Amino acid sequence: MPALLLIAHGSRDPRHAATVAALVRQVRAQRPGLEVATAYLDHCAPRIPQVVDRLDDAVAVPLLLNRAFHAKHDVPAALRAAGAALPVGDVLGPSPLLLTALDRRLAEAGLDVHSAAVRARTGVVLAAAGSSDPAADAATRAVASEWRRTRGWAAVEVAYASAGGPRVPDALAAVRAAGGEHTAVAPYLLAPGLLPDRIAAASAGADVLAEVLGPAPELAALLLERYDAARRAAAVVPALTA
Repeated sequence: MPALLLIAHGSRDPRHAATVAALVRQVRAQRPGLEVATAYLDHCAPRIPQVVDRLDDAVAVPLLLNRAFHAKHDVPAALRAAGAALPVGDVLGPSPLLLTALDRRLAEAGLDVHSAAVRARTGVVLAAAGSSDPAADAATRAVASEWRRTRGWAAVEVAYASAGGPRVPDALAAVRAAGGEHTAVAPYLLAPGLLPDRIAAASAGADVLAEVLGPAPELAALLLERYDAARRAAAVVPALTA
């Protein structure tokens, strides 16, 4: 069985690598016997060339929520530079598992997400990093729309910690105007760092502030879904060309 090569962005903040390591432990717990290796695009070690040299066979899965610049350009370029012709799985979003992970973090922060009445009175801000890629931001807005539709929130608005678009205070005002008697901020981010800290600082007016997605079991399951899909796709190609 090929190894799972998890490709994370990396950060100077040590909480980032610690969170990735915790997520890797979740993946290993869910699939014992699978070799899981981690490589980083920037800031952290090990980098991709250091890892692929010791892997006999692997499937790469980017630890990224959207198909923005890092997924479209940085990951393929880094693999090419390392001389690694590996199958590459899709990014994590969108997926129902991400919505469940967001629910989990809100519940841990004290919101009764299992009560339909509470959800109907609560406006949620989905606080993302933001991107210069319009398609990536559109994907985040689609996640917000699906989350509202499937959970029955009073409103779900997107806010961004960087790039353009509304900030958290603007989004909080919008969900209140849409009928949210209570408000919650859910970071749509994978690990602690500068942007989650910025979101937290801007969320003083919210009733509930959730943690980042982090090593949620749903994320581990989703990484394995992406790994399995890429492995199956890679197996089909030789069969078609044989």
